[in-house]
Amino acid sequence: MAGATLTLSSLKDLGAPAAPVASAAPSKPEPVEPKIDSQGRSYATGKRKNAVARVWIKPGNGSVTINGRESKAYFARPVLRMIVSQPFGIVNRVDQYDVVATVVGGGLSGQAGAVRHGISKALTYYEPALRGPLKAAGFLTRDSRVVERKKYGRAKARRSFQFSKR
Repeated sequence: MAGATLTLSSLKDLGAPAAPVASAAPSKPEPVEPKIDSQGRSYATGKRKNAVARVWIKPGNGSVTINGRESKAYFARPVLRMIVSQPFGIVNRVDQYDVVATVVGGGLSGQAGAVRHGISKALTYYEPALRGPLKAAGFLTRDSRVVERKKYGRAKARRSFQFSKR
């Protein structure tokens, strides 16, 4: 074969296995099963800053209980109550679910954000079809910004003490 050239008409001539041919119709993703416990609730954990919220939702008349107190008593500012109720407004489920949450850590603003995050996750566990609108609104993203710790030799996390030349 000194001088003969070898020509290939396809990959089969090489002896290598050909790649599997994909079907023309895209396969539908399998429907996600709801995660509901024996008492008919969905559970999720929400986090924001240093606050952690454990949230249970179940079908009901729209009552929100946080650390054993009503939402209006726990979050006195209307802005915080609005933050907590945002996920239900996005998916048109206002006054259809009861929420029971326990929150620890952080301040009231961080706790409200943690409850919102937990409610959003619990809604996606109860009704997986709601994931799209909640994801588009940004409610399923954990906001991980926390206060930076103070370093030694510094006045605050990054601020130095005032410089004195003499």
